[in-house]
Amino acid sequence: MATRRARRIAGFRRCEPVVGYARTARIRARVARRRCRAEKLLELRHGYYRYIDAGRKPSLVLIEDLDGPDAGYGAFWGEVQSAIHRGLGALGLVTNGSVRDIDQWAPGFQFLAGSIGPSHAYAHVVEFGGEIDVLGMRVRSGDIVHADRHGAVVVPAEAVAGLPAAARQDRGTRGAHPGGSARAGQQRRAIDRSVFAARRHPLRRRAVRV
Repeated sequence: MATRRARRIAGFRRCEPVVGYARTARIRARVARRRCRAEKLLELRHGYYRYIDAGRKPSLVLIEDLDGPDAGYGAFWGEVQSAIHRGLGALGLVTNGSVRDIDQWAPGFQFLAGSIGPSHAYAHVVEFGGEIDVLGMRVRSGDIVHADRHGAVVVPAEAVAGLPAAARQDRGTRGAHPGGSARAGQQRRAIDRSVFAARRHPLRRRAVRV
């Protein structure tokens, strides 16, 4: 699929990794929205923002640009949207579309995007809250997603449940074996295999070309 080979860019190099509950949506920007009643447009827009604000926090916003080969033709994301979503509890964005207004971007708001562009064109939300495909990664609303400037991954719920115990065991191992014995190394590798079992999940991490 084209999305699996798509060029990707990272966010700001000094941004910390982020983990949050997925908020999903689809957009278009290449063609203007079909004419419809103003009330309908407002209902969709307000419903989208209510959806972003609701649910468990913190959140990550994942947006699928439906414009195919022209994905990124118009940027839904810029100074205003990054600030709004930051205020609604989102930590960052993952999209195959484009972003703009980089110098005015909301402080601390991370992003992974397909490109940078100068214009919003006809960017508009088509739907939200469903299952989407972003750069080859399938994501459902409410999934737990980890992202940093190198890529993003959906973490299976069964792997998340074991993370606190794995972290405690790892701390105990490091404390009991200062300097790192062979046994400690073996134990840490075993922990790593457990903690990062998500890498073997079909929704595996995608590399990002910076």
